Amino acid sequence: MPLFRLPINRWLAYLLYLAGFLLLVVLATLTTVDWTPYREKSYYKKTMAALDSLSVQGADQGFLLGGWASANMTPEEPVPLVAYRPRGNYEFVQDSSFVKAMVVGNGDFTLAFLNYELLLVHPKLATALQKEIEAQEIPVDRVYFTATHTHSGMGGTIPGPIGSLALGGWNQPLVDRIAAGTVQALRGAITRMDTVRLSYKKSNAGNFVSNRLVAGDPVDPFIRQFSLENTAGKRASLVTFSAHATCLSSRFMGLSGDYPFYFSKGLEAKQELVLFAAGAVGSHRPTIPGNDIENVRKYAAELGTIVTETPEGSSGEQTETTLIAAKLPLYLREPHYRISNDWRIRPWLFDWAIGDYPAHFDLVKIGNTLFISSSGEVSGVFYESWEKKAAALGMNLMITTFNGGYIGYITPDEYYKESYYEVRDMNFYGPYNGAYFNEVIGKLIDLGAGL
Repeated sequence: MPLFRLPINRWLAYLLYLAGFLLLVVLATLTTVDWTPYREKSYYKKTMAALDSLSVQGADQGFLLGGWASANMTPEEPVPLVAYRPRGNYEFVQDSSFVKAMVVGNGDFTLAFLNYELLLVHPKLATALQKEIEAQEIPVDRVYFTATHTHSGMGGTIPGPIGSLALGGWNQPLVDRIAAGTVQALRGAITRMDTVRLSYKKSNAGNFVSNRLVAGDPVDPFIRQFSLENTAGKRASLVTFSAHATCLSSRFMGLSGDYPFYFSKGLEAKQELVLFAAGAVGSHRPTIPGNDIENVRKYAAELGTIVTETPEGSSGEQTETTLIAAKLPLYLREPHYRISNDWRIRPWLFDWAIGDYPAHFDLVKIGNTLFISSSGEVSGVFYESWEKKAAALGMNLMITTFNGGYIGYITPDEYYKESYYEVRDMNFYGPYNGAYFNEVIGKLIDLGAGL
């Protein structure tokens, strides 16, 4: 019998079946946002318990050794570009991609800063790198991951359906190449280890960064530079800045490290190696007039001039020789990928699409400089209060992101109900994380002061 000749009761039955099916789909894939205050949740209590019992490694042996090296990890054949959208393979190499290592030790404990010209260090990539470091018996006790956060870098290190669709998926030969470069850089850095002295300075580059979340909101304007200098007068630095590496157009089809590559290269005219680690990049964009290579080169050169012309100041050379590190697991509420203010997809669907990976903070103290790494793209609007707290306790503070975990953006809670990209599309783990991070980082600063 043709469908249009069915009796009305059969039509109603079909419609009821369809409505029931759609209701089941909705119930299986959607749920409400959990607005329970974070201090009432079990994840908060677990993090606080972990913080109270946090074990630290390292000590002050009265001296510090340091070494540094880099390795080219550019693939032999083109791979997909990341990020913005699926862009296909890069069409040319504008500049090569590197892994850089800076190793600090004291005979008792050895820490390695690892820096990648990648969008981020995905948890699965971090695990693969750690396994290779251990398999090759590289003598480091702790690894501190960083990335430049270039948006014109290579994909192939982010698994899962979303990773495969938009971020190049998981390219095992490329991962193997990155791992081999990591081992090469670490071995080179360890071989060159020598007695070092420390220095620190920060430079105001407020005209080169702005708040992209809410115009007129605060920004973190400072370039921060932590340097090692050996007995031969050779230097290496770890540098942070909060402007996103999004200078180049999304239509640009070359492999590039964006402004961090050129900024680092410029500083390397006067020192051996610079590791550019993305800082508190949440809410922050570069203030640049154009999006081509020439404008990027000029922007990077102007940043470099600011750094080189800034005197060391009172916080310049450091005489303390503390070397201590710890890793704090960060527990979170269920995934909250929202489709409206009060509705989100269910956690199982988020975990299937993006992945279920642990988050953490790294805490490192070298001399009187405290490093805290975040698994979330924390907004630079928080930085001023954290830095004032650290300074009052006699420490310099360097916040970095992309530490081998990824949980999306961490922004001020007052914007959570707004439809901004950072708080709607990229805030993965629910409300109140601004206050949660603010509290945890404040406690980590207090902890660092006592080490």
